[in-house]
Amino acid sequence: MSTVQHDLALTIPAAVARAARLFGEASALEDGNCRMSFHELERECLRAAAAFLACGLRKGDRVAVWAPNSAEWIVAAIGAQTAGGVIVPLNTRLRGKEAGYILRRSQARILLTVGEFLGVRYPELLANEQLPGIEHTVLLAGSAPGSKSWNDFLMRGAHIPDAQVLGARDAVRPEDLSDLLFTSGTTGEPKGVMSAHGPTVRTFAAWCDTVGLRAGDRYMIVNPFFHSFGYKSGWLACLLRGATMLPVAVFDAGEVMQRIVTDRVSVLPGAPTLFQSMLAHESCGKIDLSSLRLSVTGAATVPPILIERMRKVLGFQTVLTAYGLTEAPVVTICPPGTSDELVAQSCGKPIPGIELQCVDDDGRAVPVGEPGEVLVRGFNVMRGYFEDPAATREAIDAQGWLHTGDIGMLDEAGFLRITDRKKDLFIVGGFNCYPAEIEKILSEHPAIAQAAVIGVPDERMGEVGKTFVVLRSGAQLDTAALIGWCRENMANYKVPRQVEFVTALPTNAAGKVQKFQLLAT
Repeated sequence: MSTVQHDLALTIPAAVARAARLFGEASALEDGNCRMSFHELERECLRAAAAFLACGLRKGDRVAVWAPNSAEWIVAAIGAQTAGGVIVPLNTRLRGKEAGYILRRSQARILLTVGEFLGVRYPELLANEQLPGIEHTVLLAGSAPGSKSWNDFLMRGAHIPDAQVLGARDAVRPEDLSDLLFTSGTTGEPKGVMSAHGPTVRTFAAWCDTVGLRAGDRYMIVNPFFHSFGYKSGWLACLLRGATMLPVAVFDAGEVMQRIVTDRVSVLPGAPTLFQSMLAHESCGKIDLSSLRLSVTGAATVPPILIERMRKVLGFQTVLTAYGLTEAPVVTICPPGTSDELVAQSCGKPIPGIELQCVDDDGRAVPVGEPGEVLVRGFNVMRGYFEDPAATREAIDAQGWLHTGDIGMLDEAGFLRITDRKKDLFIVGGFNCYPAEIEKILSEHPAIAQAAVIGVPDERMGEVGKTFVVLRSGAQLDTAALIGWCRENMANYKVPRQVEFVTALPTNAAGKVQKFQLLAT
């Protein structure tokens, strides 16, 4: 264990206090005109915590955050956690029906959002949703009828004594929940993954140690905060190591590359599509990206040529791949010094203290080099699914092994390679898509009798959705109209890019759709 970890905070609010103590006036956060040192960040987080306490937030209450990456997102999330709250990050691409389900399921009392982002007015998306549990809607940016501004919200905490705020912070224990990240699955209903402070901090301290994040790094966080890639291996990792957070709300390859120059960015993780877009941009090779030092990628198949070009063309000194899932956000990472070929072909070795095995259908470990379902056990595994003991028992067995649903194999040196997915999920530009969830939404279309969704290869996104549709008798529907309807009712990355109308779906004797036949079409 490193000397840094001996002084490791065991909760996220404690990590903020530790960062203020260790890194003081160093730059913690830069977002447009907003500049904060680690001392200033701690002060703003305590101010936000006071506001949550003034609103009656109790320990364990859920606070939903539905907004793009920003300084306010970070301060609000930490403020809620400092007051004892559990944050529920929502994907900014969700539509009203999808967001409404999560808000009700999580029993969130406070919603933090924005008036508008990329032409979408978030409060309006929820206009037809029944949300009796939401007591306060606070806008981190923009305006909307019936919502409080972030500044007005902060003012509510002015009368809360400092001792009360610090008492609430000190009352947060490592075993208390820090967040609920919702993930979909084979049932089609999103499930809340319960993560606690202590395991979260320990997991991402191990991530920092392995990838080599260090004080003074300037970390551009393009990965969205609603995902553990942007939240936990993003701004939380920066807090743990004293790196500067540079949030990016919208990815634009040209703007990002210009910011790398002007902001002297040294760390830029992301999905493979991010780097493919940068490499394809007209400015690539014409501007100085020499500040870049470290990247961590994954979330999809990584072509070996991409790793090579990230080094040679974009100038990264270190490019690593990793593997994780919402239920265990970091499982394996390629240690520094791993060859480009192995970085591309594997997702690394288990982080220290984590057990990993590949097993057959009978639960027996398979030999080295043989494929089997990846099982994980250790402090990085979730507490369970929120108020869903049946789903928790299905995912985590009596011996504590998390069944990931991914198929992989281990080599002699302990490197893991993911070879297939036992689940139906496919990945669109780094976002997990579960056919059952998309099919459930499609089934609500009045013209559709049946729908089946699969992932198909796509050069830019890695995979995209394709749906096979059986229409109701007498109904009419074309591809453009269906895709347009989908865009109104589901997040853009879930929208099928291809539609095929069929008279019937292939099924087995039990009536289950045989998707392998659809994949073969």
